[in-house]
Amino acid sequence: MGNESKAMIAFTVNGESAEVAFAPHKMLLEVLREDLGLTGTKHGCELGECGTCTVLLDGTPVLSCLVLGLACAGHDVGTVEGMASAGKLHPLQETFADLGAAQCGYCTPAFLLTAQALLAGNPQPTRDEIKDALAGNLCRCTGYIKIYEAVELAAARMRGESAEPTRESLYGA
Repeated sequence: MGNESKAMIAFTVNGESAEVAFAPHKMLLEVLREDLGLTGTKHGCELGECGTCTVLLDGTPVLSCLVLGLACAGHDVGTVEGMASAGKLHPLQETFADLGAAQCGYCTPAFLLTAQALLAGNPQPTRDEIKDALAGNLCRCTGYIKIYEAVELAAARMRGESAEPTRESLYGA
């Protein structure tokens, strides 16, 4: 088994150039986790149904369990590890923490990246637009309301508003 051929690709991961050699049958999820050590992207159903493995491919959310690693040559891949910059959390990461939008945290990286892509294209989404954008990501813990509120709060902060969490979003009605 040690004679397995490897493919080599060059692409950008979280803003940095990367070259990686891996078995050509590997999916992007496996390349990120096993070959690049970026374990923020989680294994879920590996069938494209749960959204847990979502990453950004050229800024668009994709299910990394369904994307062949070879298909990413020359492209830009964003993972949760690339959200923070200059030692500061992304506003979405801050609001997810502030509002308790992450409970067990397993699905959180995918929600964060999907929400980041939403806000990049729509800085003032309605609640329904947030629900639609996040519909492909499943969570078994939160009940989704705090996730929606965290995205709304982050959007407001990213627009430059001095938004703070409401009492209801912190403690429930």
